[in-house]
Amino acid sequence: MTVIDQKLVNKLIENGVDIALIPGFIRSLANAFLINPNMSYCQARKRLKYLGWEDIEIDYHTFSLAVNVLETKGLKRLKYKSAPWYLSSFNAGQSPVIY
Repeated sequence: MTVIDQKLVNKLIENGVDIALIPGFIRSLANAFLINPNMSYCQARKRLKYLGWEDIEIDYHTFSLAVNVLETKGLKRLKYKSAPWYLSSFNAGQSPVIY
């Protein structure tokens, strides 16, 4: 897991996302961006709520960090798929590093 991935995980935990749900949340966000690559922060929040993430409120900083992670991973090369793509570098049992 890269430093930026770890920062995103830490921010999501701070925003109340359970560590076991993070891969699915990030996948949902990636899928939303595949549908609308120019999505704004407000549009992303609405889309995540539509996808069932209504209990999670991410702030703008966390949103920007997530966009950066997705772009770093090559959002344009991603395909719409389920959450396991993010699991290969994610270990829910690992303690998050706080920066």
